[in-house]
Amino acid sequence: MDRERVVILGTKGGPSLRSADRMPTSSLIEIGGKKVVVDCGLGVTRNLVNAGVDLAGIDFVFLTHLHSDHVLELGPMLYTAWVSGLSKEVGLYGPFGIREYWDGFIQSMVYDIELRIGDEGRQDLRNLVRLAEYGEGDVSVPGLKVAALRVPHPPVQECYALRFDAEGWRVTFGADTTYFPPLAEFATGSDILVHEAMLEKGVEKLVNRSRHAVRLREHIVASHTEARDVARIAKASGSRHLVVNHLVPVDDPDISESDWIDSISAVWDGKITLGYDGLEIERSNK
Repeated sequence: MDRERVVILGTKGGPSLRSADRMPTSSLIEIGGKKVVVDCGLGVTRNLVNAGVDLAGIDFVFLTHLHSDHVLELGPMLYTAWVSGLSKEVGLYGPFGIREYWDGFIQSMVYDIELRIGDEGRQDLRNLVRLAEYGEGDVSVPGLKVAALRVPHPPVQECYALRFDAEGWRVTFGADTTYFPPLAEFATGSDILVHEAMLEKGVEKLVNRSRHAVRLREHIVASHTEARDVARIAKASGSRHLVVNHLVPVDDPDISESDWIDSISAVWDGKITLGYDGLEIERSNK
């Protein structure tokens, strides 16, 4: 039987990097015999390898939206998979705009691609990546049942929660979003709900680090979900296990794991796991 698991590869909200312990957002789901990478923040390639994944064996890559902390290492990851032996087609699914990103990345690597094709006899990477732009609704994915829900993440217009179903196992990734009650219905009955969260008491200190504090504060409050509201989504969806990622803030020494858990458990008494880079959750049949 194929292994089925979720691995949270990167848990930091936002593109800045202040610690090697927390990298920006990316995840892996192994479901229905497929290996699927969800978002490709900085560090995704290394953390996939740390999770024991053969990069040449990746089947699909999904991007929830095109903020840099979700897409920055997409090209390098797929390129590294290629030079690591990728010889089969990989499906790349992203919202409108992903084609421009991918075309630009490929153009930047044309010299090396053509050199390696001629010198090493590799298949052309440009023929191995099957790109598809998706929107809200069912997403046509060979061998998997995938659905997308547009969620509010201003100013980004194309941002999608993703739900994966195979053989009685449902995993939902909430993407970056402000509190959005329709997400609970979309995630109904999820075995695992992976949802971003911010902790109100840490936001002020975080924004004060920035030279653009006022604008950053406005963005965080308008575009992300407070931990208590994450609990409301988990409760309304009837999810079995809530995994909290894309943490804002993630590196404040005055905020502990118990601060996150206490805020969520005040609203919801289900199973909660605070994400960390490398967190692995095997499918449970209970």
